[in-house]
Amino acid sequence: MPLTDHITSDRHSPVSSIEPDKQSVKPLTGTGLCLSGGGYRAMVFHLGAFIRLNEAGLLKKLNRISSVSGGSLAAGVLGMHWKQLNFHNDVATNLMGEVIEPVRKLAGVTIDAESIIGGIFLPGTISDRIVSAYKKHLFGNATLQDLPSDTEGPRFVINATNVQSGALWRFSKPFMADYLVGMVRNPTVPLAVAVAASSAFPPVLSPARLELNHSDFVPDANCPLQKEPFTTNVVLSDGGVYDNLGLETVWKQIKTVLVSDGGGKMQPEAEPKSDWARHAVRVSGIVDNQVRSLRKRQIIESFIDQTDAHDGTYWGIRSHVGDYPVQDPLPCPEDRTMELANTPTRLKRLEPEHQNKLINWGYAICDAAIRSHYKPTPAKPAGFPYPGGV
Repeated sequence: MPLTDHITSDRHSPVSSIEPDKQSVKPLTGTGLCLSGGGYRAMVFHLGAFIRLNEAGLLKKLNRISSVSGGSLAAGVLGMHWKQLNFHNDVATNLMGEVIEPVRKLAGVTIDAESIIGGIFLPGTISDRIVSAYKKHLFGNATLQDLPSDTEGPRFVINATNVQSGALWRFSKPFMADYLVGMVRNPTVPLAVAVAASSAFPPVLSPARLELNHSDFVPDANCPLQKEPFTTNVVLSDGGVYDNLGLETVWKQIKTVLVSDGGGKMQPEAEPKSDWARHAVRVSGIVDNQVRSLRKRQIIESFIDQTDAHDGTYWGIRSHVGDYPVQDPLPCPEDRTMELANTPTRLKRLEPEHQNKLINWGYAICDAAIRSHYKPTPAKPAGFPYPGGV
């Protein structure tokens, strides 16, 4: 069968319609939030967006939250605590205590270096140690079934990349699936495992393995890889390998798309390392940088193109408030915001003051984006969440 029978796209779309999504020609109504990867930097940056969206009454109105990598850490905590949030006039009055502070506590602990060393020299894998750290500091024994149902809140989709099939592996409460392998309904996978798979950055934190039973899958003759070992020993990597903005599962289904991008930018390197490990990291960075830039350009083109069915807005850690047509933006000097954007992509401890500034920056640029491009326009905020600005 010709490839064009499986894939449709146009130059303005940042995603392609592939089976089983191609039947949905037009997106549904509703609002979705996409959270990029980028280690602790992105995780903390997204917290600022959570705070601003909550104040504007938009967090409560979200229909879907899709995340990869560091974004999945923030999204996982928001999802796990969603049913405990106290909404009054569409604003959660306890967001700071239920979501922001637990994530900030994790950001105060380095977990990648210890996990790598332990995975090399001790029994068990690096991924096992990342899962243990996530359980200890964030998720405990919570599973995907602790996320809200579609009638209780937004659908949370935690994205990983299936290294075997080369497709997206989606974790959610109603199902987890790869369109080539098939679907498992009502999965009880621990949240820590799903988030660890989503944030298994190659080559050092990847792969993450998911052991399943073939009988767990809904029989589907249209899934060519629904057979062992694809259904019994699933090999996963960082969701950003496939979709570094967490865009795919929102764009195909949701009309209004909000994108929070805390991803990094590859820096020039005059003498790139030639050993396999560091060379692999460098090449992965080039791929990530190019794919992210392409998706970003196509998202913005789609918003501008009046014939496209989508609307919404994009903000990034490397955006500039001056690029948004908003009156009286919060003061964010570019030299300071670029310093924050250059925070390393690590699961490495961030000082509390640095966290404050990252949250303030995420808050301010989200504010500029939604006050410029979201209708009805939210009211201007009184100031930053934390003293000191950015």
